[in-house]
Amino acid sequence: MIVRGRGKARRTAAAALALVATAPMLSACFEEPSAHEAVRDFLIGWQTGDYAAAARRTDGDQKVVSRALEDAKLQLDAASFRFNVKSMRRAADEVEADFDAEVDLGENNPLWEYEGKLPLHLVDGQWKVRWSPSVLHPQLREGERFAVKVTPEGRQPILDRNRDPLQEKAVLHVASVVPANLKSGEADKLCERLSKITGFPQDRLLSRIRSAPPNLQVPLVTFGRTKFRQLRAQLEAIPGLTLFAQEQAVAPASPTQIVGTVTAVTPESEQQLGGPQRAGDTVGRAGLQKAYQEHLTGSTDTRVITVDLKTLKVTELKKWRPDRSTSPVRTTLDRSHQRAADSALLGGTPGMLVAVQASTGDILAVSSTQEYNHDPQVDDAVPALAGRFPAGTAFSITTVEGMLRAKIDPKQKVACPADRSVGGAAFHQEGGPAGGSPTLQASFATGCVTALAALARRIDGAELATDARKFGIGVPWSLPLKSFSGSMKPLKNDAATARAITGQNVLVSPLSMALVAGAVASGTWRPPVLVTEPKTADPTIDAKPVQAPAPVKLDEKTVETLRAFMRSGVTGGSARAAAALGDPVHGITASASRNRKPLSWFVGWQGDVAVAVLTQSPDGTAGAAVAGRFFQGLHAGL
Repeated sequence: MIVRGRGKARRTAAAALALVATAPMLSACFEEPSAHEAVRDFLIGWQTGDYAAAARRTDGDQKVVSRALEDAKLQLDAASFRFNVKSMRRAADEVEADFDAEVDLGENNPLWEYEGKLPLHLVDGQWKVRWSPSVLHPQLREGERFAVKVTPEGRQPILDRNRDPLQEKAVLHVASVVPANLKSGEADKLCERLSKITGFPQDRLLSRIRSAPPNLQVPLVTFGRTKFRQLRAQLEAIPGLTLFAQEQAVAPASPTQIVGTVTAVTPESEQQLGGPQRAGDTVGRAGLQKAYQEHLTGSTDTRVITVDLKTLKVTELKKWRPDRSTSPVRTTLDRSHQRAADSALLGGTPGMLVAVQASTGDILAVSSTQEYNHDPQVDDAVPALAGRFPAGTAFSITTVEGMLRAKIDPKQKVACPADRSVGGAAFHQEGGPAGGSPTLQASFATGCVTALAALARRIDGAELATDARKFGIGVPWSLPLKSFSGSMKPLKNDAATARAITGQNVLVSPLSMALVAGAVASGTWRPPVLVTEPKTADPTIDAKPVQAPAPVKLDEKTVETLRAFMRSGVTGGSARAAAALGDPVHGITASASRNRKPLSWFVGWQGDVAVAVLTQSPDGTAGAAVAGRFFQGLHAGL
């Protein structure tokens, strides 16, 4: 059995293992001192790299033959050769042996299999291989050489829901050579200097030059703008090295933190990725570019050819289609919604906005100011999707079913004092409508903490936790990027329940709250969707896509009540700033704090677009103002 691995080092080891099994097999074919021994010695010498021993079994000049065998390995960038003798035929003093050859093309990846022939004749009583280039391959002629032409497919795009690309053009810089233009010994010196500058292994750089068609430009290393600026003077000083600029669509468009950045292959990323990586290849560093790296790039077209060194005529010996095709990544993002979201956050207040399609759970836009582009506590996490923030009274949306179950009338008046104690836990209403006894609906619309906390004595804590899961809080959904569906602490007493109703012991992400708004708007909670094609992030794994949680239809009376509550939040409550032309806007505001920084929420929807906005501001209406600008931007066709 042949052991194969990805990468040249593994394949070389595999070849050594293969030889142990092959040599006895070859020996078993030869039972008498005849032409069999010459065939055996020649093929084993070639296979093991003992080219001098192989050359002694030919009638050619031993130095010429030895060099030809060595050149074949270099020109093919081969990790190993393996041979199997099939048959031998004798006619008088002539013998012809048929053999199968397997050539592991190492970095170029495919296994090349072909049938060869060895003509033998007697020379001074000894059987010798009649030497000519056709011994190496039946189609190789005098004055020709092997070469491997590798053509990588370009990086595939990440697309929005309308198949518009979410990348823009960026300039990369490529260091390359034309092998035929290099003088004797110049390739070794060039690769030595380039290796010292870049860190890429010298032997791999040299192998790419040796195995390439001599008249074609061979990319060796690709640089981004910053790295190229640092190394340009050193690169320009290397004789024979050509530098040119190349545009590729790799710069992320908004939302950049979701699309992700792309860089040229580096020595470190080449080692991490494994397998064949070539100059011009790109590596996703974050976001969807990183999550779908194996889909977006890595597919190559490989051909083994012969090249006439005088005429440069090319003859194709074997061609491999890519073993897997690359494919674009299609997302649910919408560029028009994204532009409106980005525009809404202009103005200096740090914050985030997530918009989803209420009827599907599709994520339409994810926008954030610089302060919330990355989560310093979680690697590769986008705070708008995976951040953990206190929900404030926005969480009271999930408690309405419990209120109705407890027969609490929305028109019931509930005092909204500045301070209240529930089960020993203290609650304080910052500013706003403290004082008086507004209806429960009015307290909900204005986010009165002390009024809502008072409901804890009539709402069962265990049922409240169950109701929250109907809105997706804590439900284990799956996205290709890190995300957080929310969490709440056990509700063991009235104090804990009051804290949950007011969102003080509940953590959520802007995404999870946008889905809560979408559930009220559509009447059904749905899990989020970010990527529609391909179905899995890793094309090498033959596995079914992760099963998404089932949608949850909400109680009709609960939905009706919530829609009334949340409409009043915009018409007469603290979310007035969210009002916009078009369909009626529904929503509420909430205040919270994290790390002693005040936070302002808006959770609501207009038409089929549900949003959650979280801003870092002491103004409890700041989130609603951002939402209003977003809805206005959509109406204006931004």
